[in-house]
Amino acid sequence: MDPKERIRELTALLTEANYRYYVLDDPTMPDFEYDRFLRELENLEAANPEMASPDSPTKRVGGEALSQFEKVSHPVPLMSLQDVFSLEELNDFLQKTQAAEENVVFSVEPKIDGLSVALEYVDGKFVRGATRGDGNVGEDVTENLKTIHSIPMILENAPARLIVRGEVFMPKKSFEKLNQRQEAEGKPLFANPRNAAAGSLRQLDPKIAAKRGLDIYIFNIQLVEGKEFTSHCETLEYLKSLRFKVIPNAKLRGIPEIDAEILSINENREKLTCDIDGAVIKVDDLSQRERLGTTAKFPRWAAAYKYPPEIKPTVVEDIIVQVGRTGVLTPKAVVRPVRLAGTTVTNATLHNQDFITQRDIRIGDTVQIRKAGEIIPEILEVDFSRRPEGTVPYHLPASCPVCGAKVEQDEDGAFLRCTGAECPAQLSRNIAHFVSRDAMDIEGLGSAIVEGLIEKGLIKSPADIYYLTLEDIKSLWKSGSTAAKKLLKAIEASKEQDVSRLIYALGIRQVGAKTGKVLASTFGSLDALMAASEVELTAVPDVGGITAANICDWFGQEQSRHMVERLRQAGVNFESKRVITDARFAGKTFVLTGALSKFTREEATEKIELLGGKAAGSVSKKTSYVVVGENAGSKERKARELGIPILSEDEFLEMIQ
Repeated sequence: MDPKERIRELTALLTEANYRYYVLDDPTMPDFEYDRFLRELENLEAANPEMASPDSPTKRVGGEALSQFEKVSHPVPLMSLQDVFSLEELNDFLQKTQAAEENVVFSVEPKIDGLSVALEYVDGKFVRGATRGDGNVGEDVTENLKTIHSIPMILENAPARLIVRGEVFMPKKSFEKLNQRQEAEGKPLFANPRNAAAGSLRQLDPKIAAKRGLDIYIFNIQLVEGKEFTSHCETLEYLKSLRFKVIPNAKLRGIPEIDAEILSINENREKLTCDIDGAVIKVDDLSQRERLGTTAKFPRWAAAYKYPPEIKPTVVEDIIVQVGRTGVLTPKAVVRPVRLAGTTVTNATLHNQDFITQRDIRIGDTVQIRKAGEIIPEILEVDFSRRPEGTVPYHLPASCPVCGAKVEQDEDGAFLRCTGAECPAQLSRNIAHFVSRDAMDIEGLGSAIVEGLIEKGLIKSPADIYYLTLEDIKSLWKSGSTAAKKLLKAIEASKEQDVSRLIYALGIRQVGAKTGKVLASTFGSLDALMAASEVELTAVPDVGGITAANICDWFGQEQSRHMVERLRQAGVNFESKRVITDARFAGKTFVLTGALSKFTREEATEKIELLGGKAAGSVSKKTSYVVVGENAGSKERKARELGIPILSEDEFLEMIQ
């Protein structure tokens, strides 16, 4: 088949599959088949780039990162709604509206807890998407919106110009996966899906937004050319015909019906794929809306009923401590089962020791509990009048409940963390760090393989990687021994890595890749580093008192010593290949900028560090030299402004030879 025709055919096929999967929630194409067609399309577009469409399904993984978001003026303001917080307030709004207009019909819709955006189409093509901002001016987030698969890039039989409004949200499943990744990477968790959605949509790098699994509901036409409508519900049906994912709604007239629908939405909210924080009630007839008009802030024809947070009493039956992948100890209250926001709650987060102490929460206490952000159950306060006799203040343990290692306070004092190098709770994260590119750089040990090895009980410490056999691991791949042999070869090769990588791979707190290089160059071997005192460590450049204490504490742990000995017995290199014999760059900081032709950025950095210098990423008054290649840009300009010496590649080579 002609490549152009096949590209057109595959684009149509995958676009339809996306619509079925992301909009209708009715997938008709198996995942493996979708992936096969997508790969075929990618290959065809790579071979025929002039035939690739900018709206191709292959382009929905994020384009180039932006330096900033451009401002966008909304042709039609994206107004906010008047909030009401009780059925009485809502009924006042309904009665006033019915007194002003005869035979009023209302549309009742769930109020999605997300981020409002406007999508603009010209001649059926998606050209721009912007955040609400202040309602009049927002930010251009077009590239990030393109990564949301339920947003159509092309509309069939569309008007010349169309602007629709929708709510971007993060589905509950996507939120759970995102926080699992955050925890595995040792990053802060997002408080709720709304914050996660807002942060994802405002990422300057669309590739990050593409990984977050965002979705959208369209709920309004802001502007349309060449078409007329009489009602809001009619516009929603039209949007459905254009294949938008449209907000579900009910068309109702009487106040009792509306009250019942609002309560029904609340009772069934846990069945929804996304969070809601209320219900929106709108006049359906567009001519009636016109007559009712707006205030300076809100339309008079709509209101948002906000669901009050449910607060109920329950009893703390126990307090247990969980250890996360980063080693943080998190206390959790086991509570007498209580129904909240449509689900049965049996436990509540206690955050940390400060949270427990400030509220004086004890086992046996009667407490008031609610769902924070409608997601995470939390304890608001203790009913001290109902406290049983004999209760005692609760304190987190001094040793890890999983492995028994000592726990220590975080630098900010908020959390306790397990220090065990072989703690089972931290195993998958510790191994992921150990094998990472800047550490031992063992290619092929991805998260799925690591989890498989842990499940089989084959690794209980990063050191166990070096004791794996072909028989142990060949069943983890469909291809059998071929992939297994390749992994074993990579593991064997990693034994020869410089000890600086091993030092970083050990996961000692505040010891990054750069500090690992400095320590290796200074002490020459892992054994010498293990024998160093805090005083000797603090004499090393870039090693402060806290880092020195962390190093001594780590090597003082029984689990750490066991792991080091296992690594030694396996034949892992403990010696430095980076010992500084010529410290001509001692105390000097270099910044590399532009395209270097005589060596890579990594090679130049290596040369600087082997001569006792330091490579930095930005220019400041502390910079000693700036080495420039082609198209150096702003760093060269800043160096000239600050009077910092600028070196060409040839001049830099003269200095190091």
